[in-house]
Amino acid sequence: MKLILKWLLSAVALLLVAHLYSGVVVSSFTSALIAALVIGLLNTIVRPVLVVLTLPATIITLGLFLFVINALMFWSASGLLAGFHVNGFAAALIGSLIYSLLGVVIEMALGKR
Repeated sequence: MKLILKWLLSAVALLLVAHLYSGVVVSSFTSALIAALVIGLLNTIVRPVLVVLTLPATIITLGLFLFVINALMFWSASGLLAGFHVNGFAAALIGSLIYSLLGVVIEMALGKR
């Protein structure tokens, strides 16, 4: 039940990102649900591999390169889906930052349940 609630709240967070920042476009709630699922899958499967492969860059930048990896996951999801669009890498970076902050809020809210 908690997983479904987190998925729904992540879709709402994506809609909020699109509302707050014009560089991210989500066409509908269904597109947001699918995009949240794809972002979650990319973060579960691809992100750990990228983190390990880019470990030297992450260490040199004191962890700041992880923001680039998050942006790449966000941008990759937009490339895979029709109803979710990100206008370039800079928009992906800003959108992923907002989405990550909203994700922290979601995690805190669900952790208190």
